[in-house]
Amino acid sequence: MNEAIVIDDLKVTRGSRRVLKGVSISLEKGSITGLLGPSGSGKSTLIRSIAGVQKVESGTVTVLGRPAGSFAARASLGYMTQASAAYKDLTVHENVAHWARIARAPASAADEMISQLRLTDRAHALAADISGGQASRLSLACTMVGDPPVLLLDEPTVGLDPVLREEIWDLIRKRAAAGTTVLVSSHVMDEAQRCDSLVFIREGSILATGTADDILEETATSSMDAAFLALAKEQAE
Repeated sequence: MNEAIVIDDLKVTRGSRRVLKGVSISLEKGSITGLLGPSGSGKSTLIRSIAGVQKVESGTVTVLGRPAGSFAARASLGYMTQASAAYKDLTVHENVAHWARIARAPASAADEMISQLRLTDRAHALAADISGGQASRLSLACTMVGDPPVLLLDEPTVGLDPVLREEIWDLIRKRAAAGTTVLVSSHVMDEAQRCDSLVFIREGSILATGTADDILEETATSSMDAAFLALAKEQAE
């Protein structure tokens, strides 16, 4: 089986609003999948469902063949939320070392991850005292330490400058090349070209899946923004 994540007819309702309307997708092992859509489209809810922290109405989600939310599934995941998960009263190094211990990684893994994300000069600073961009990199370090086989990254590059965005994407590509399955959510359509495959989502429904080239050809458009608009118009008709 080459599928790392399988989602079948997933429905999630909050209050009177159905946030996910029967979503069915699968993600191949060792691939980078971009989950693209505007704010409020259901991206974070879908990622939380895969992580096993979202109450679902119906449908199934499996991670490496195990039910989402099970101990085995959670142990295989690195999950970066939009809000920083760092402990503000701990230093950068203490935060990453904490997650390294949870992942049963060697002590050196924390230093390596801090170095890869260019946080070495802030390693002994409290998480409360670092910049927003540094906080995003710290969250990513905590998520990636221990090399989990599946990474769920919810808007990991939001608010970062172009240089840092490129460095983070380089790191993501290296992880995928080594066999890690990566799901990256974003509302920035130009990040689509960085992914092996795409999932376009709007108002809780999947508009399209496939490679960027496939979707451009299907919609007879020349940009991801135009493709999304065409698909959204088709959905509304």
